Amino acid sequence: MDYTGKVAWITGASSGIGAALARELAARGAHVVLSGRDKARLAEVAADCGETLILTFDVRDEAALADATAKAIAWKGHVDIAFANAGISQRSRALKTSMQVYRDIIAVDLLAQIAFTQGLIGHMAERGSGALGFISSIAGKVGVPMRTAYCAAKFGLAGYADALRGELSINGVTVHTIYPGSVATNVSRNALTAEGTARGRSDKAIDEGIPADVAARQMLDGIAAGTREIIVAEGFELAMGEARRTPEALFDQVAGMVANGYMDKLEQQ
Repeated sequence: MDYTGKVAWITGASSGIGAALARELAARGAHVVLSGRDKARLAEVAADCGETLILTFDVRDEAALADATAKAIAWKGHVDIAFANAGISQRSRALKTSMQVYRDIIAVDLLAQIAFTQGLIGHMAERGSGALGFISSIAGKVGVPMRTAYCAAKFGLAGYADALRGELSINGVTVHTIYPGSVATNVSRNALTAEGTARGRSDKAIDEGIPADVAARQMLDGIAAGTREIIVAEGFELAMGEARRTPEALFDQVAGMVANGYMDKLEQQ
């Protein structure tokens, strides 16, 4: 994929991986749509990205999301690439974690990202082109202690992406699931505790993780190459991700089922 002239929409674009993706996409010639809750921080990112569209809203607000989707499509007449990136992590033992923390994390990391995608797939399928990038995590492949809610959401996002990939394989829309390991962002500092408050401090592994701009380049290179599972990690995290990598032949098998009318037959039963 050549990103020149493409319209790319990123949720969670005010910092971290989202901001790094925006800057790298702009550097590669894309027009970027930036979404998040903090307009001032989005404006700071936009200042580095040339011509941009800022759409400020809470991803859990489906009415605001629908309005933003219409504006994103109308801006240039289409959206070529969408990154379901908004999310919040966790640092708490399951034995101590309130159910509200599970609800809050799944609402942002899973349900809101599904709603974001559902609003765009009809547009992309009708055009017969598009790319969807889902920011999961190594914790979306391997259950990691102190992150039960986060793992549940990120595993779920990967499952949705895999199923969607099969369905859209006949519509010219590609689906890429991205599994970052430790990337140097504020993810740990903003993670929820057992009571649902922000942790307020980072982890050594995160602080010493892959720089966000380096991670963004690897992600975009993977999408450009057509890679369906993109693992962005180092050391033991890379080893864990590779150990759970889905065989390419399995993706092809699912796409073959769809091409042979699997969905039509199931609907007629």
